[in-house]
Amino acid sequence: MNLKNPKIKRPGETEGESKRFFISTYGCQMNVNDTDRMACLLEMSGYAPIPRPEMADLILINSCSIREKPVHKVRSEAGRYRKLKMNNPKLKIGVAGCVAQQERGRLLKDIPFIDFVLGTDAIDELPSLLASLEEKGAKQISVRQTPKEPYHIQTLIKNPKVSAFVNISKGCDNFCSFCVVPFTRGRERSRPLQHIVEDLRALYQRGVREVTLLGQNVNSYRSECGADFGRLLEALAVQTDIQRIRFTTSHPKDFNKELVEIMQDHRDKIMDFIHLPVQSGSTEVLRRMNRGYSREEYIEKALMILEKMPESVLSTDIIVGFPGETEEEFEETMSLLDEVPYESLFSFKYSPRPFTKAAFYENQLPESEKSRRLYALQEKHEKIAFSLARKYKGQVLSVLAEKRDKKSGLFMGRSTHNKLVYFEGVEEDLGCILPIQIQRTFPLTFYGEKVS
Repeated sequence: MNLKNPKIKRPGETEGESKRFFISTYGCQMNVNDTDRMACLLEMSGYAPIPRPEMADLILINSCSIREKPVHKVRSEAGRYRKLKMNNPKLKIGVAGCVAQQERGRLLKDIPFIDFVLGTDAIDELPSLLASLEEKGAKQISVRQTPKEPYHIQTLIKNPKVSAFVNISKGCDNFCSFCVVPFTRGRERSRPLQHIVEDLRALYQRGVREVTLLGQNVNSYRSECGADFGRLLEALAVQTDIQRIRFTTSHPKDFNKELVEIMQDHRDKIMDFIHLPVQSGSTEVLRRMNRGYSREEYIEKALMILEKMPESVLSTDIIVGFPGETEEEFEETMSLLDEVPYESLFSFKYSPRPFTKAAFYENQLPESEKSRRLYALQEKHEKIAFSLARKYKGQVLSVLAEKRDKKSGLFMGRSTHNKLVYFEGVEEDLGCILPIQIQRTFPLTFYGEKVS
């Protein structure tokens, strides 16, 4: 995409005229990255961002469907904009993202006042879709998926900050029985290695110092040249000036010894925080989930990472109340926390998703039981997380200063372990990696002061 002439004049637009847009974003970091891309495309098309929907000419809901609740949120939020549409018939409302891809034309029937639906593979069609909407006045839908086409995109961020997200792959071929991603994001495709290298070089020139590489299954990356994820990390560490490299989300079955050795060899740039979703501590539940590994294999891999990367930190995802999960199988998940020292945990109640095998499994658990198990898991991990956080008190951590917190006035940034650290600072600190001695610790948040 050519960024040299970013202003694209709309038909009938007078010089200096600018429509205003508002984007609401749900879901994962990839959705945040997609929102950045859509915002950039809109600004290139003559739109201006606005922080509140009340004065917008265009409202776009970038949706997530990984769980049931975000889907309900989309419908609820769209309903709140109905009155705005009644007061301003020229207002355009659209739904993008995974719910748009999943529900498709049904959204236009269920929410008749929305004007368009934009799927996950059609983001770059947003300007032409809006132009067609203006010209024809008819509702628009674009949800095509192109699994056979090369995944060649350029990262679009109008005003990049110190840290940025960079897509390296999209889609997934794993078909976990609970996950809708293969149906909403399509089959897996990876960007060419050299394109990503050039992306990071350009971002560095624009002030970015840290990137998070994104993919539904990021460590199954495979470039057209044959390079795997480990070789990509090595290339980015050696061939770019980016100071910090993170990635999410990795799959345990694709995490191998060679990848860990590459990460260890480049610890100066590749961060020692690894998100390794386990989903369940029961081998039988993992089999029904189609995860491709057993409890024992997962534990062996997790402990291998901690051994070969001393001081590295693990986090995970866990689903409780999977169909047919017995009390004994849930207790296996609880006991996993005693074997793998997760410093952070993202836990969820199972919710059936359209098109997935697990939605048709027998023995769906009642919500009350899923809630009980979720509370028990979170309560146990909270105690573990507070205990693990105490070891950082008094330590001096390297923190990349990202921004000033408006509420407290303190500066904030992240350590190599992905802990959010607050400290007293000055404007010149932004974008710098600073030594911060930690004084107070919580599982995800630390407070400290600069060390001269």
